[in-house]
Amino acid sequence: MNVNASAAALEFVRERGGKLYVWSRSSRCCGGRLRFLAAATRDDGKHHFRRVPAQELELYVDLPTLPAELELDVRGLLRRNIRAYWDGCAWIS
Repeated sequence: MNVNASAAALEFVRERGGKLYVWSRSSRCCGGRLRFLAAATRDDGKHHFRRVPAQELELYVDLPTLPAELELDVRGLLRRNIRAYWDGCAWIS
């Protein structure tokens, strides 16, 4: 898995201890189920994370399979948060 993190995302994670946790969450919409990636700089205690190799940060995932590319970015002006994208998409197919 290739991790493509923006400079802002790397700075965001480093400022909060250097660890990033990524998992999938599901939602129902328009008659179907959608799965999205969620990311945080703290373990929420609800998932079984495993460490995966990544340069410049400690990355832990709770995903059934890994994407070819995991993209990381920061969004928000007042409440900044980290976002993860599966092969460039906000959802998981």
